[in-house]
Amino acid sequence: MKTAVFYYTQSGQALHVAKSICEPLETEVSAEKENCVIYKEIVPLQKYPFPWNKKEFFDTFPETYLELPPSDIASIDFSDIQDADLIMIVGQSWFLSPSLPIQSFLANKTVREYLNGRNIIFVNACRNMWLMTSRKIRRQLEDIHAHLIGHIVLQDKAPNLVSVLTIVRWLLYGKKEAAWLLPQAGISQKELKNVSRFGKVIRQSWYQDHFSHLQEDLLAAGAIIYKPSIIFMEKAGHRMFHFWANYIRQKGAFRNPRRYFRTNLFFIYLLTVLFLVSPFSQLFFYLTYPLHPINRQKHKDCNLDNKHKNIHI
Repeated sequence: MKTAVFYYTQSGQALHVAKSICEPLETEVSAEKENCVIYKEIVPLQKYPFPWNKKEFFDTFPETYLELPPSDIASIDFSDIQDADLIMIVGQSWFLSPSLPIQSFLANKTVREYLNGRNIIFVNACRNMWLMTSRKIRRQLEDIHAHLIGHIVLQDKAPNLVSVLTIVRWLLYGKKEAAWLLPQAGISQKELKNVSRFGKVIRQSWYQDHFSHLQEDLLAAGAIIYKPSIIFMEKAGHRMFHFWANYIRQKGAFRNPRRYFRTNLFFIYLLTVLFLVSPFSQLFFYLTYPLHPINRQKHKDCNLDNKHKNIHI
């Protein structure tokens, strides 16, 4: 099996994830396919800093949410992966959506032609909110006529508000390591070592049935840790993001200084929601837990058997 891995990373985490997952696949060297896993970096023409500063990070919000990537990507050489049996896309979520470089990748005409009809696994290395990213990726791939056969979510397992503090510290100051009472930001080292189990599942699925039950097997291996209360908050936040993204865009397109006042208002709103509203939102969810169809919703969110017409963003 030959696998092409497209990835975007700023800190190196996504590439680390990709290589860990693909480790069992890279042992499948044969005379016909010397390099059975080939990595292709996604390089957006619009550069994004890391570490970020607050102004630049929050200025990406409207375009990320509204799926309006401000630039194309650098050209990719497809000559050595035309015969790939499997495509893996490894990226991250920004503002409850695929990151802008991943969006630019999927909007590129040459990429869309290449992905047409191919089997895709999407790997999301994120904080803890992944559902809306998943829905948007599924819709975009269906528009390309690609087949999303697997979805893996690697999450920061710290409590919600703790992970907010650690991710802000990492994104704005470049400090990922544990400090004081805060754990390490992002995906833990232990989890990064263990994700090779997904590569074993992918390899076994290829041998047995050419991926017909891949997502079921990935879920059995822990590909998605489903947290109903976080999903509940994500859906509510996504609805509010619609207002804020359009409100900011009224003052101009990406990096227009006229909209910085409104992005600052959004920053204040987001902090208020995260630290003052979200604890009460979680409490409300648990108090009304019996009223939520958790099992049915989990199946819909984690499996890949829903058609585009049934996916509501």
